[in-house]
Amino acid sequence: MAKKSTETLVGVFVLLGILALAFLALKAANLTSFNPAKTYTVRARFDNIGGLKKNAPVRSAGVSVGSVTSITLDKTTYQGLVVMKINEGVQFPVDSSAKILTAGLLGDQYIGIEPGSDDKNLKNGDLIKQTQSAVVLENLIGQLIFNKAADAGSTAAPAPGASLAPAGAASEAKK
Repeated sequence: MAKKSTETLVGVFVLLGILALAFLALKAANLTSFNPAKTYTVRARFDNIGGLKKNAPVRSAGVSVGSVTSITLDKTTYQGLVVMKINEGVQFPVDSSAKILTAGLLGDQYIGIEPGSDDKNLKNGDLIKQTQSAVVLENLIGQLIFNKAADAGSTAAPAPGASLAPAGAASEAKK
């Protein structure tokens, strides 16, 4: 009898452990929200969304205020169209701006909203007009290499034995 109650107790603990791991996995992956708050939808267009993903957080002043619900390509402007859910209790002015930022050096990307100063607030379905695209590390490295190569090409030393005088000056000196 004692053996059966011990086995039952171990089984309950194993089940609780599995449920706790599932909860942590869903929370860490930001796949589900356990606080079904009322939200409103806003949109923003970006030239480059980088590695932004669906369900990425939307933050303002470091505080999570919503999440990304979808990312599509706008067929008329050929920009990335990002749709976000913002908690209803948080209102942003119409002239607010949105940036795609990175958490840490190589972390996940999220949207940061900087509030504007207009008296009117964003409503459901509004478009944030002022946006800043993601900084793509590969583009920065490519620019750095290109600039270094251009600097090296413009400051190259003349070949040994080459004259420093302009080409026309050598023929003038022989006359």
